[in-house]
Amino acid sequence: MYLFCSTQKYHMLKSNKGQFFPYSDTAPRRKFPILTISLIILNVFIFIWSLSDFENIILTYGFIPAKFSLFSLFTSMFLHGGLDHLFGNMWYLWIFGDNVEDKLGKAKFLLLYFLSGLSAIFFQYLTDPTSTIPSIGASGAISGILGAYLLLFPREKILTSIQYTFIRIPAYIVIGFWFLIQFIFGTASLLGGTGSNIAFWAHVGGFLFGLAFTKLIVKKRRKRLKFEFWV
Repeated sequence: MYLFCSTQKYHMLKSNKGQFFPYSDTAPRRKFPILTISLIILNVFIFIWSLSDFENIILTYGFIPAKFSLFSLFTSMFLHGGLDHLFGNMWYLWIFGDNVEDKLGKAKFLLLYFLSGLSAIFFQYLTDPTSTIPSIGASGAISGILGAYLLLFPREKILTSIQYTFIRIPAYIVIGFWFLIQFIFGTASLLGGTGSNIAFWAHVGGFLFGLAFTKLIVKKRRKRLKFEFWV
């Protein structure tokens, strides 16, 4: 998530991991990921549209904590601060979203995506409710998908580049490391550390919601299967 103002300072929900970047995963997929692809296309089209009057659109549809709006809580999830912001988020959505969609089913996947996004923005809001800087970006929702992926595919291998070296690493290490970075930098920001336009607490909030939401679904499925077995 980005934080935006006319001087290009804005909070972003951004899947920017520096030199720690995933390229693919080994989790099998049974069905075509229509929702994941549709969300990517929708985000791309909205980004192209936003270029028509970029600053005004960000200020109108981005979420501004000091001007709390339920409408902008939703619309801010589809705005991005630049091509790198858009690409990073959509790449993570593609790598991890297809398998989560396949495992949860379309309705639950969509619910996970949007509720994670809303939870992410609300988490960020709690850290600075008087801020006048708009928050934008899809990675709060994508953080929720990462939380779901961690629970559903913890030992699947992720092809990852680390300083130009490619290596396959278990998902629990890749995603666990990512979450640790968000938490450390988020805590540093609360303690007066160096400012950043990345909304780390939004990532933390989206991730925790996605983890809890998916755990609840898995628990219910196991109870249902146990009941069917005994019946």
